[in-house]
Amino acid sequence: MSHPADEDDPFEDIREKTDNPMRRLFEEYGWPNARYFGIGFSGSVAARVLDLLPPLLLGIAIDAIFGPEQFDLPLVPQRFIPTETMPQFWFAITLLGVSFFGGSAFHWVRNYGWNSFAQTIQHSVRTDTYDKMQRLNMDFFAEKQTGEMMSILSNDVNRLERFLNEGMNSLFRLSVMVLGIASIMIWLNPRLALVALLPVPIIAAITWKFIDIIQPKYATVRKTVGHLNSRLENNLGGIKVIKTFNTESFESERVDDVSMDYYDANWDAIETRILFFPALRVIAGIGFIITFTVGGLWVLGEAPVWITGGQGTLRPGVFTTFILYTQRFIWPMAQFGSIINMYQRARASSARLFGLMDTPSRIVEDPDAQALEVTDGHVEYDDVSFGYDEETIVDDINFEVEGGNTLALVGPTGAGKSTVLKLLLRMYDVDEGSIEIDGQDIRDVTIPSLRKKLGYVSQDTFMFYGTVSDNIEYGTFGADHEQVVEAAKAAEAHEFIMNLPEGYETEIGERGVKLSGGQRQRLSIARAILKDPEILILDEATSDVDTETEMLIQRSIDKLTEDRTTFAIAHRLSTIKDADQILVLEDGQIAERGTHEELIENDGLYAHLWGVQAGEIDELPEEFIQRAQQRHAQADVDVDDD
Repeated sequence: MSHPADEDDPFEDIREKTDNPMRRLFEEYGWPNARYFGIGFSGSVAARVLDLLPPLLLGIAIDAIFGPEQFDLPLVPQRFIPTETMPQFWFAITLLGVSFFGGSAFHWVRNYGWNSFAQTIQHSVRTDTYDKMQRLNMDFFAEKQTGEMMSILSNDVNRLERFLNEGMNSLFRLSVMVLGIASIMIWLNPRLALVALLPVPIIAAITWKFIDIIQPKYATVRKTVGHLNSRLENNLGGIKVIKTFNTESFESERVDDVSMDYYDANWDAIETRILFFPALRVIAGIGFIITFTVGGLWVLGEAPVWITGGQGTLRPGVFTTFILYTQRFIWPMAQFGSIINMYQRARASSARLFGLMDTPSRIVEDPDAQALEVTDGHVEYDDVSFGYDEETIVDDINFEVEGGNTLALVGPTGAGKSTVLKLLLRMYDVDEGSIEIDGQDIRDVTIPSLRKKLGYVSQDTFMFYGTVSDNIEYGTFGADHEQVVEAAKAAEAHEFIMNLPEGYETEIGERGVKLSGGQRQRLSIARAILKDPEILILDEATSDVDTETEMLIQRSIDKLTEDRTTFAIAHRLSTIKDADQILVLEDGQIAERGTHEELIENDGLYAHLWGVQAGEIDELPEEFIQRAQQRHAQADVDVDDD
């Protein structure tokens, strides 16, 4: 049995087409938040300039206060500098205090700006990606795993935030440090500065090589963590099946497999990373030792002439400044590797995010589409055909439903019943033919107006985390409590709701786990009643409940279907025998049509299905049994095509 880690990255093709995702990130999300970027950038520059002052002040003070040199500060007019020793001493202390306290204030400004920049973009990217994702058509969700999409919305977005905050913050902070230190060194002593800056090109070359090696490794890490999330979410969702089938050991092994895939991929990246950073520190450290050696010999007057250029001895204050700056220079240069590391992670994540955003949808709304107007509720399918890729699911479907009538669709599993009605909801678009509601092609109306007029009750009832009331009024937001109660009464749900601990305000848990299947189904019907749609779709609304609950639900459905166009899919034929028209589907085509009585008299597929449910199996023709065996022997049948 294969597991998710055996599969390709589901967004790989689209991600590879994403051109320069980081540039796109800054163009689409960075520019609208430029004010925060400006605050963060300005704070970084000011804070780091002030951070660079103490070593420079210390060197100048040593030579001026404790030596014969003049107290001379760059960019400060000489008239503002005291001429006596003690005033110069206190002047230096004052400037040190200003640099430290001013630097702290600008560090706050820096952190405020970068955090605001990162958090705002993080929020916008996550919500935009989710909004795009939920508007994709259903085949996208059939092909992609929930854990993979959760990984993008959570882990990838968080990696972007980390780079935009910590990475950008460090990038400009360290850039100012490196450029500032290099400039001051060159200003103080160009020859010694050349010695101190010797490691820079070597570090740059190693960093470039690191980028080339680490980028594909991080892409693999992101893919494997998505697979791991998918496996964990799948197993947690199916924990009841795991326990009842005693497969804990089997699932532990599968989790171990995907976790090991992530471990291997992540460790491969870690091995590269942990080799890179010490290498940078070693090179920077060698540069520091060389600078100390050359500078020390120069101070002692022992440096060769080809280094000193005949400039005599080096002042102790300048040497002290160089040593302090060189120490500060080592860490920023090593930190650039960490920034590049974060950048590569962010680039891989942004590529996946934009890959999801750029996923094309098969459902495209006409820019000139008008809102759907339902007058009678007349629905017509005209030569409708549809398939996934090259596989035809429904073919040449033709029927009409008069306003207020009920049409039932029945047939074997995989006949295409659910697909026929998903086309009405525009979960998919027809490949051929058209579907019209009161003479309006549904492809020519806006999707929100179409789905607002349609009510859908499925056998797979989904309850959101929240209260009973929250779930009933979902989609009809703003309904008052009285309307919610009336809808619950019409759905035969009011009595059991009032027996709950807090009535309509009872929390029902994730996916409604605190309720039975029949209770969730009745809440789903109450939700549809409250919506009061012009056209109703019932997709096997009573298939998974007991007989008594079915009776209660059927009473709810009878009230719900009064005077409104209704489509019903049913395996239990007794629930639809009173429909105005019944279509019998087989292999994606209409095999029979008529009322219950007409179809029974016809003695075709419907009559045989009725016989199965009536327990008359011995009387069924052999041909029908063979056809049933063939259908169920197909291993590639997709239950969603039912």
